[in-house]
Amino acid sequence: MTDTLESRPRRDRHRDRHRGRTRTAPIPLLVPALVGLAFLLLPLIALLVRAPWRSLPEQLTSAEVWEALRLSLLCATAATVLSLVVGVPLAWLLARTWFPGRGFVRALVTLPLVLPPVVGGVALLLAFGRNGVIGQWLDSWFGITLPFTTTGVVLAETFVAMPFLVISVEGTLRAADPRYEEAATTLGASRFTAFRRVTLPLIAPGIAAGAVLAWARALGEFGATITFAGNFPGRTQTMPLAVYLALQNDPAAAIALSLVLLAVSIAVLAALRDRWMTAS
Repeated sequence: MTDTLESRPRRDRHRDRHRGRTRTAPIPLLVPALVGLAFLLLPLIALLVRAPWRSLPEQLTSAEVWEALRLSLLCATAATVLSLVVGVPLAWLLARTWFPGRGFVRALVTLPLVLPPVVGGVALLLAFGRNGVIGQWLDSWFGITLPFTTTGVVLAETFVAMPFLVISVEGTLRAADPRYEEAATTLGASRFTAFRRVTLPLIAPGIAAGAVLAWARALGEFGATITFAGNFPGRTQTMPLAVYLALQNDPAAAIALSLVLLAVSIAVLAALRDRWMTAS
């Protein structure tokens, strides 16, 4: 029976995966592997074991929790939309064009990935604060104040989340065949039309994966948010900040809020499973 084009890559991938497996793991590798697995799982198990399951409905139905959850979802979604608007063109610029210093620009784009979030919050204050490099002109010319506002939360979350989207989209653009876009331009389409009608559909899975990852990162942001936007209930207090505040006064409420964020993280992993995880 001859192999079809669709079945052959699947067969080859299945064969290659099994070639790299061994029937028994060597003890020098098995022991530290199990220790690492336990180190990662035990805190999550402890969170589930110590969760106040009986009072959980009461904890999660309080007005403070819903206000923090509403604000978190709103700001994370706004930060993701803002990241899409400016991040996708930035990824295209890094992937499809050459200019002097492109490697340096890419390094700057990915810097928030390794930068401590508190340092990012301080940098945002120096840039957009009332006495900041840009913030002083926004305040004096337009009367716009960004720190310690809901808009400040969105900016802080965008600063830390957008690099995840840019990296995902840039990688997808590099993997996509540029000849389709070139063929569209030779048929009379403008570069923007070719990008909108040809390239965007090709890289849509990468954009979706990057958007989900950026949204999850924005939802869990703490350091830059509390530094740049503060911790004001109903205005800048997101779920991670509510967890931090509740841990000092009501540990049961902190655990309940942590369970919500844990559930969101699991949902994000499930959404990205087909892209970044392979079946066993």
